[in-house]
Order: sequence, then structure tokens, then C-alpha cells
Amino acid sequence: MVNPNLTHLVFLLDRSGSMQSIKSDVIGGFEAFLTEQRAADGQCVVTLAQFDHEYEVVYRAIPLVEVTSLELSPRGRTALLDSMGKLITDTAAEIDATPEGEKPGTVVVAIMTDGLENASIEWQRPAIKALVEQQTNDHGWEFLYMGADQDAVEVGRELGVRAEQSVTYARGKSREAWAAAAGNVRRYRGDKLLDPAAAMPAFTDEQRFELSDD
Repeated sequence: MVNPNLTHLVFLLDRSGSMQSIKSDVIGGFEAFLTEQRAADGQCVVTLAQFDHEYEVVYRAIPLVEVTSLELSPRGRTALLDSMGKLITDTAAEIDATPEGEKPGTVVVAIMTDGLENASIEWQRPAIKALVEQQTNDHGWEFLYMGADQDAVEVGRELGVRAEQSVTYARGKSREAWAAAAGNVRRYRGDKLLDPAAAMPAFTDEQRFELSDD
């Protein structure tokens, strides 16, 4: 049994050196995302991990109301695959160990990066794709992939993320990317309270246009 009123938001945030130029926008956008979720119905816990060529869990499954301001110190290279593998397997193990009735009814994993993989050692793309698809198809997790200045739909597809839930954003539009994701996630959480089979809203053509480089 799961708790249909509980959402677990899981964030994987790129802090590699190239993020320095959009640091303030990423921080502001993330804070706005959380503000949007605080206004939503239902309970919510949050996990945040950051990565460059190293992986760090900032906090794990803490109540949304206890989340503090984001600190981001860009550095290093981009070990996206290793970080995804670690975050997903650790979160799955944590949920498996949670008592019945306390497991989250909704799990959303949101990934934001501005660069392409260049530093992973342990995980390869096919294994990550299989892992993401397993959690999506067998456990009902939803994944969002937000990639700057890249074909995020194609990159997301190679990672197992559905095309409708991957979005490209221009480097100067990270706040807007967070805003688009926040609205979709809040709507999804509300829909799930009414219908456990509800699906995550897709990024719309309008949202994609607004996030493009005008």
C-alpha cells in the first residue's frame, strides 16, 4: 500500500562549471518551483542531489516545509549518468524500505543540466535507459529532463525519459524552465489526488516556444 496523499519530489541538479553563468537564474527558478509546490494540495517530501564529476546528496526525503534556500557552487565536469544511477537506485531502495502505508503514491524525478555527459565511469547510457524505463513502467515514477542548449528530447530519449516530458531551454531561460515544470508538476499532483492513474502533463508547444532562444 502507498500513501496517495504523499508526493516525493526528487531533484538532480547540475553544478558543473558551465552552470556558473546561469547560477542566479537556476537558484531563483528552483525557489519559485518549491513555492509553487507549497501551494499545492497534499503532502510532499523532497530529495535534492547535485553533481559535477562528483555526486552529493544535499538532503533526502525531508518535508517540503523544511527545505532551505538552494546553494549552488559550479565547478568540475558532468557525470550525469553516474549521478542518475546513484540517485535512482538509492531512492528506490529507500522507498522499498519504507513501511507500507507510508510509501509515496507519487514520485517525480526532475533533472536539470546545461551540459552533456563527459565524466561518468560506472554507468553507461543503455543501463540508465533501462533503469529509468523500469521505474517508469513498473513503479509509476515520472521523470522530467530539462537540458540547456541541446536537443533535450533526443538526449532524454537515450536516458529513457519520455519525449513529452523532456524539454530544451535556452541558457537564459532557466527560470522559465523551472516555472513550466512547476506548473506541470503541481497539476499532476492535483490530478493524482483525484485519479491515481493520472498522467504527468506534457510540456506544451507553447511552453517549448517560450523556452527557446528567441
